[in-house]
This record gives sequence, structure tokens and C-alpha cells, in this order.
Amino acid sequence: MGENRRLAAVVALAQGMAAAHTPRESWRAAALGACRALEGDFAALSVWERERGRLRVLVNVGERAPEEEEFPEDEAYPVNQFPEIAEFLHERWASGGEPDAWVETAEGPAAGDPGYCHQRVAALRRRGRGCCVVAPIVQHGRAWGELYVARAAGTPLFARADADFATVLAAVVAAGLAQTERLEEARRLAFTDSLTGLANRRAVDVRLDEAIERHREEGVAVSLVVCDLNGLKQVNDTLGHAVGDRLLERFGSVLSLCGAMVPGALVARLGGDEFCLLAVGPSADEVVKAADELCRRAAELELGEGVACGVASTDDAIGPVRSARRLFRLADAAQYRAKALRADRPVVAGREGPEDPVVRLADEPSPDPGAPAERRRFRGRRP
Repeated sequence: MGENRRLAAVVALAQGMAAAHTPRESWRAAALGACRALEGDFAALSVWERERGRLRVLVNVGERAPEEEEFPEDEAYPVNQFPEIAEFLHERWASGGEPDAWVETAEGPAAGDPGYCHQRVAALRRRGRGCCVVAPIVQHGRAWGELYVARAAGTPLFARADADFATVLAAVVAAGLAQTERLEEARRLAFTDSLTGLANRRAVDVRLDEAIERHREEGVAVSLVVCDLNGLKQVNDTLGHAVGDRLLERFGSVLSLCGAMVPGALVARLGGDEFCLLAVGPSADEVVKAADELCRRAAELELGEGVACGVASTDDAIGPVRSARRLFRLADAAQYRAKALRADRPVVAGREGPEDPVVRLADEPSPDPGAPAERRRFRGRRP
């Protein structure tokens, strides 16, 4: 491959990773870009999980063997089977060298290095491949994992120049992965409540909009639990905000525990003393059961005065739900009613017959037609 083509391949690899929006997309772009750049038939990206002593495969692309999944759940290899990921790199650094790539063939080690071949040679033969080039990926001065590109049996073998080029590609991949990790951390912070570690209001809004769209198109059940932690103001006023923060954290842990009862549920702190649980798919009864458990556990917290909990689900008799706003209004109205009645169990919208008071309250026109349906919409009203 000429220098211009190799430069173009490096640029394409970097651009592909920069365009990725998720770690999976970034892994796939890295493997595909390296495979094309080296004119390979197959490529994989693996991470070294030091705490488990293994190389875990993140992605396989190209001409995969029957047992090779694109994004495998459990394809991993003990690192002692491939000691070069640890030993070879440290040996190179100790002698003043830099991480390098090497070639293996189905017939044994290729010219020049390092000869850790037995496991890879067996794998090449078993999967009908003639050769591979392996390039360590290094981040922050440590081995992060490896890039692996293979060619089918009967095609030209990789040469030393290909291994040198793979080292360049691995450096580009390392930079792309670092950028993806930074972006992922920024996204995590943008959608996470800093005090409790739960999701925040922004995350709920995004997920709920998507859920309502699925409900309209597929009829999937969407349920929303809105909670108001009772007694927080009194704790803050009498014991201080540090103690109040501990109460919020403890309740967040209880909410997380109860949310685990509902497959795929999102638990979040909306702000202040308000929390919620969003479930997409499970039945309303499953969600109500979790909310009931939440009320019971919240009442047992050392501080605070339990929780007021309202539930609204498209599974129940609440009328058409065409927007996230209406489901929020219903759950909020149910939570307001629970608070007004000092209920120790969740109030569920639509379960008190045709004239359900929660549904009537939620569907009342706002005094200010231009005002958004924000939280605390029903505060100060009589039940």
C-alpha cells in the first residue's frame, strides 16, 4: 500500500471514530478502519481486564467464524495464554523501546518477533486464517488492550511494514478511545444527579419521550412513579443540610433497590425532594408492587417521614396518552393526592372508576394556558 493510501486510511479511521456516538460504535469504527487500512479480512478489538486477568473481546468485524459474534457477551481469554500483552510490552519499555506490533502466521511466527505464537497459531488454523498482525493499544503509558487484524488462508501474508503500520493505527485507535471515554463521561455527568448518582430530570425527559413514542407506535406499556420525600425541609431546618443530603442519598438507594424489582426501570432524582421511576414494558401491577415496597421501606428510614407516591400507567384506565406531558401530569396528580391523604401506599391514577379524582385533577385546564406543566403543578390545591 502506497504512502498516500496509508495516510488516507489513517484519516478515515480517525474520522470514523470521531463520528461515533457510543463506545460500541467507537469500537466497531476502530476495528473496521484498521481492517480496511491493513487490507485484512477480519479484525477484533480487545481490552485487558487486569482485575480478571483476561483479554475480553469487545467487537469482531469482517468475515467472522460461526462462533464469533459482532459484540460478544462473554468472549474472553486468560491473559497467560497471550503473555505478550503484559510481558512483551514491559520488556520493550524496560529496554527503552516503544510498544510494537508483530505478525503471526498459521505456520508459526513470521520474521521478526516476538514468537509468542502457539495460541494464536492454533486459532488461525481453526478459523481458516493464514496470518494476523497484533498491535498493543496503550493509554496513559499502560497497555489498554490490543488490535488484531487477520487475513484468510491463501492470501498474502502480512509483512514487517504492515506491523509497523499497525503500530500507527493502534496509536490512532488509542486516541479515539480516549476521546470516546471523555465524551461518555461528559454524557454521564449531564444525565446524572451528582448527589445520589441516580439519573436526573434531563435523562427522564429523554427516556420518557422515547417511551411514549414506542407506546404510540407499538402499544408498549409505559408507567411512571413520582415520589415526594416527606419531611426533608424539617430535617434541613433542624439538623442541617448535610443531614438532609444523607437522607436524600439513603432514599435514592432505597429507590434504586426497589427499581431493580422492575426490569429495565430508570430511577431518577427530579430535583429537591422529588424522585421518579420510569418503566417501559412491564405491567402496571409490577410497577405498583415496586412502588408499594418503596413506600414501606421509605417509612422505615431513620430520618424523614416516609414518601408520597403516585403512579400513572398506560396500562390503566387513564385515557389516551399521546405525550410525555400528560403522563407526568397524571403521576404528579396521583402523588399530590397521596400527599394530601397522607397515604402510606401509592395512589394509582385511573383505579377509582369513571370519575377517578386523579384523572379529573390532571385533566383540568391550567389557570395559565401558556404555562408549562412543570413539577409542583398541583401544590396548594385541595384534594
